[in-house]
Amino acid sequence: MLREYVCIMCPRGCEMEAETEGKELLSVTGNFCSKGRDYIFQELTAPKRNIATSVLVKGGELPLASVRLTKPIPREDIFRAMEQIKRAAVQAPVFTGQVVIKNLLGTGSDVIATKNVEKMDL
Repeated sequence: MLREYVCIMCPRGCEMEAETEGKELLSVTGNFCSKGRDYIFQELTAPKRNIATSVLVKGGELPLASVRLTKPIPREDIFRAMEQIKRAAVQAPVFTGQVVIKNLLGTGSDVIATKNVEKMDL
């Protein structure tokens, strides 16, 4: 089966075509580097995704702080992960790199803040 992919491993975003048979990768064209082939193989065998979103901040000068995962998680866990992140709240101040949720869903990936949010002055 011939399928088209756009590689997300780097900003180049190579448009590739892959010939596959089930989960077997037969050929790849259009990739600029070996990361493209690796990406397609991952997509066929164990697709993963990253998440960037925000969490509620209590007592902060801003109501939300942006967060992301420290490493991609299995694609099938995305909706459950978002449900857990949506329930999270942190107390201000919040610092970039601060762990908001450790080991999200047992995946080994932490949810970390990507924005500082100072405590609200009263």
